Amino acid sequence: MSQYFEIHPTHPQKRLLTRAAEILRSGGLIVYPTDTSYALGCHIGDKRALDRIEALRRLDKGHRFTLACRDLSEIATYARVDKTQYRILKHYTPGPFTFILTASRETPRRLVNEKRRTIGIRVPDHAVVRELLEVVGEPIMTTTLRLAGDDLPMTEPQEMRDRLEHQVDLVIDSGRGGVESTTLVDLTASEPVVERQGVGRYTAGP
Repeated sequence: MSQYFEIHPTHPQKRLLTRAAEILRSGGLIVYPTDTSYALGCHIGDKRALDRIEALRRLDKGHRFTLACRDLSEIATYARVDKTQYRILKHYTPGPFTFILTASRETPRRLVNEKRRTIGIRVPDHAVVRELLEVVGEPIMTTTLRLAGDDLPMTEPQEMRDRLEHQVDLVIDSGRGGVESTTLVDLTASEPVVERQGVGRYTAGP
């Protein structure tokens, strides 16, 4: 049975975040809030937890996962970032955007797009996940909490608890979640390409 933490959305309780980080580091699978919708997250290098997410969401092996990062310096560890890309990232993060970048050697191979050698990166603008990332000290592997057969992400934490109590290790309740996606922007081409329009409004350049 999963644990259930009620964490304040703007003033998160440090003791609960510390416990959530411990669950992540020990291989746990968590549900947590972001600035768009609730998400599933696990430790960046945990293969078993990633297998659990793929089974839970019934994902194929070609699914593109995302790394939730603390800041620009952490992005630069897991992706190659040139000066133009840096200016764009600095302008749009934190916020409801996912950026496609060329993966660095630090990124676990299983998270990298095999054909393009890319990785999705985001810096969420939500106090709970941002402070959780600070406590964990490294990115969280993340994907939207939309289960197989559902058209939209789950929004009610109590429903998440009821449906997932035997499939995840922790549900963080920070209030009702959203249903819209991040805006997905590919920065690996000669010009940025908006691959998916979501909550964020992207204009050309920073």
